[in-house]
Amino acid sequence: MVSLAQLWLPILLSAVFVFIASSLLHMVLKFWHLPDYKGFTNEDEVRAAIRKGNAAPGMYVLPHCDMEAMKKPETQEKFKEGPVGFVILRPSGAINMGRNLGQWFAFCVVMSLLSAYLAAHTMAPGMPFKHVFCVLGTAAFMGYALGSLPMGIWWDQPWRAVAKDVIDGLVYALITAGTFGWFWPA
Repeated sequence: MVSLAQLWLPILLSAVFVFIASSLLHMVLKFWHLPDYKGFTNEDEVRAAIRKGNAAPGMYVLPHCDMEAMKKPETQEKFKEGPVGFVILRPSGAINMGRNLGQWFAFCVVMSLLSAYLAAHTMAPGMPFKHVFCVLGTAAFMGYALGSLPMGIWWDQPWRAVAKDVIDGLVYALITAGTFGWFWPA
């Protein structure tokens, strides 16, 4: 059995490599994700309406109702009229990219750590690269990619955007798998 202490280098390196890859995908290859985000044609009016309602940061649903109210004709009419959607509001002010990037890196480390934990309990030292690559790649893919699917299922995120997130997750999983395969203890 392999200990997690033996895997500290691939855990950290794979997190760094995934962090770099995600930066490239989101900041350099702007054609990849930028088209997935749209602005309202009447953005100023929408912003003014939200400010007027004094909405705090959080997740909002339109139309808002519980399961009992959903059966009422007036609620059904709201759904027919539209719009129907989910809105996430952040606190006012500039986005704290340092905090967000730090949280993303911490997530990458946790993903690598959990993938390493699984591999350490299922593989011995000296396993061939291909075997390490398959096990770690599968574990990392589940964590990086499959979490995107509920966004399409429950939140109606466009499937094209979900597919891109899954492809990103595949890239991150391949990077993680390759790093662990490269540094797997002999």
